[in-house]
Amino acid sequence: MTKRPHMTTPDKALIWKRWHDGSSLSDIAREIGKSPPSVFGFLRQFGGIEPALRVRSERHLTLAEREEISRGLVAGDSIRGIARALSRSPSTISREINRNGTVRSYRATSAEAAAWRGGTRPKRCRLAALGRLRQRVITKLKLDWSPEQIAGWLQLTYPENDSMQVSHETIYKSLFIQSRGILKKELQKHLRRGRKFRQSRAGNRGGNRGQIIDGISIRERPAEVEDRALPGHWEGDLISGSNNSHIATVVERTTRFTVLVKVEGKDTKSVTTALTSQMRKLPDIIRQTLTWDRGMELADHKAFSLATDIDVYFCDPRSPWQRGTNENTNGLLRQYFPKGSDLSGYTQVDLNKVARRLNTRPRKTLGFHTPAQEFNVVLQ
Repeated sequence: MTKRPHMTTPDKALIWKRWHDGSSLSDIAREIGKSPPSVFGFLRQFGGIEPALRVRSERHLTLAEREEISRGLVAGDSIRGIARALSRSPSTISREINRNGTVRSYRATSAEAAAWRGGTRPKRCRLAALGRLRQRVITKLKLDWSPEQIAGWLQLTYPENDSMQVSHETIYKSLFIQSRGILKKELQKHLRRGRKFRQSRAGNRGGNRGQIIDGISIRERPAEVEDRALPGHWEGDLISGSNNSHIATVVERTTRFTVLVKVEGKDTKSVTTALTSQMRKLPDIIRQTLTWDRGMELADHKAFSLATDIDVYFCDPRSPWQRGTNENTNGLLRQYFPKGSDLSGYTQVDLNKVARRLNTRPRKTLGFHTPAQEFNVVLQ
């Protein structure tokens, strides 16, 4: 059986370039003449995170200088003469020769390769060196906090303690690059997407929903809703699962506080009834408007508004980004309700527990405070 050719340096560079561009594994593999599993294995080795380019310190000898040393020794030049020609100290030249053989056996290429090998002495990761910090990170990951949320929370909680600070990139690297041996692989399942290595950010998203009869356009929504200056303005939609199962999700724009609603079906009556019941439990001060997608499940929006005193506005067709807060939250909720899972088995009590967990996670957009904290401030 013919052995698969070695992954060359140009191959590796092209993989990283195409990966950052958002190309698929199949497209990358086709371009470099390798199999998709080979490309996947290479990316998996580094957790999908391109390693930093190694650079040589200006204080170190270059390959050209080592070749001059080799030629000088062959010509019988003294160490001091070689050092003078290279504007280096004689001790530097002497150590270089002794480290890589003798005056007779010194070879520039062998010395250069040995220097690169010897220079691989990585600094210990903060999470490896600081046990208390590592344990804090592990605890928060098990609560489904993202690395960015953890890093922000640490800054707020330990502002004067440098030993309790770590960047979110360090946490990601410790999760995805298992060769570091710092954070266990099992913790990856607590990440929002449950991915096993860093994905490219390139990609497209879209949506296509129906139209609402007599629905008021988002373009007529009061200006105060747009700037998030006042609380009480919500965004909502359904997330769907297998067997025609659904959950209604509603998010307050200012505080990012989330309410989950169990619905028996996607029909207008089921959604309107369940949504009305849950939203009426909220204080009057934070029941102002609701911006919904173009789904027909809220076709009976007039009855909903009459029962809750909440004005309903609808996004433009194929414009889910107009309720971006809700879209982002639905992405977070997929950590708890993966695509394709049956959502009908969850009770309202179960949904309340998930909402509570999400509302007690710090959010970057809130300065790493939690939606629950911001929501309580509004109610005071």
